[in-house]
Formats: sequence, C-alpha cells, structure tokens
Amino acid sequence: MTFRTIVLSAVTLLLAIITGYAPASAQNLGDPSSLNARAPDTFKAKFDTSKGTFVVQVERFWAPNGADRFYNLVKAGFYNDARFFRVIDGFMVQFGISGNPDVSAAWTNATIPDDPVRESNARGTVTFATAGPNTRTTQVFINFNNNAGLNGQGFAPFGKVVSGMDVVDSLFNGYGEGAPRGNGPNQGLIKAQGNAYLVTQFPKLDYIKKATIE
Repeated sequence: MTFRTIVLSAVTLLLAIITGYAPASAQNLGDPSSLNARAPDTFKAKFDTSKGTFVVQVERFWAPNGADRFYNLVKAGFYNDARFFRVIDGFMVQFGISGNPDVSAAWTNATIPDDPVRESNARGTVTFATAGPNTRTTQVFINFNNNAGLNGQGFAPFGKVVSGMDVVDSLFNGYGEGAPRGNGPNQGLIKAQGNAYLVTQFPKLDYIKKATIE
C-alpha cells in the first residue's frame, strides 16, 4: 500500500466520520448483474443533499432501460455521498460517479442499451450521460434549461424533478467544466480516487447525503 493510498483512505474515513455518510459499499454494489429489478411504471426518488432535498419522478415508459437502471442504483445506495462534480450554469448538473473507487471499477463496463428519445430534455428532466451508443452506466444529469438540442443526440430523459428544483439550481457551480476542457474535476481521477480526490481538490462541491426510493 503506497503512502498516497494510505492518505486517501484516511481522508475517506474522516469524511464518513464528519458527515455521517460513507461512500457506497462495494459489498452491496460489487456485482452490477445482480441489480436488475424491473422498476415500477412510476416511482419517486428522494435526494437529500448538502443544499436541501429534491425529488425525481420517474416515468418508466419514457425510457425503460434508463428507469430500471436508475431504480436499482438508488435502491442499492449507489448515489449516497456522491458529488455533483460537473455543474454548468445554464446547461445541466451531472453526478453519478461513486465516491468509492472499488464501486466505480465494478460499474465501468456495466452498460445498458439505449432507449428511444420519447421526451424532450426540458428544464428539470433527468437523463443518463453517454459516451456514445449503448454506453450508459451510472452517470446522470439534470437539465437546468430547455436543452432540446440533446434529443437528436440520443439523450433520453427518464424522469423529472417534481419538487426542490430550487435546490438543484443552488448547487455549487464555481468550478465550471471538467478537465481537460476546463478547470473542474477530472472524471478519471474521480473514478480512481473517489471522494478523497474531490474533497481535497474541490472542497466546495455539493453532494448527495442519501438517495432513497419513496
């Protein structure tokens, strides 16, 4: 174990003590193939964050594969203690990289098939991020504005914020775009080092204390 690993582990432990919330457990989330329950046709997910609470209502018909994946992630505690690592004013806020590097590694290749785009990326809608066809895993974003231009690129909303959009609007956006295009967090380093990297290098980021299915 390297000195850097020891330091990062100590920082993670300190975070858990201070906040009362630990990153998602690899024991619960280490096997993505086991988290494959069918989501209800409609359900709500409550996000208790460092800025307050918001609620997402999911409509499975909009994007069944995305809705099922989101349901399983929330239910298993994947998003607990995850940071809102990419907040672009006037565009969207992105989250969904685990604060636990072991969990991130387990989900790197756990992709789901694309859904047809049935709803527009309007303000408040929630959509999985993608790196191309059939690459969705765990990262999602909430649209700040009407981003209909994303519809033709295959971004399929699966739900919408139905309360607490003011909380979403207030999430810290001072770091801007992520590296290498901007000075914000590097996604590769988040996956490799987890919350220890984010808290030491980007301490003002807001985060999810706990996400639950209502």
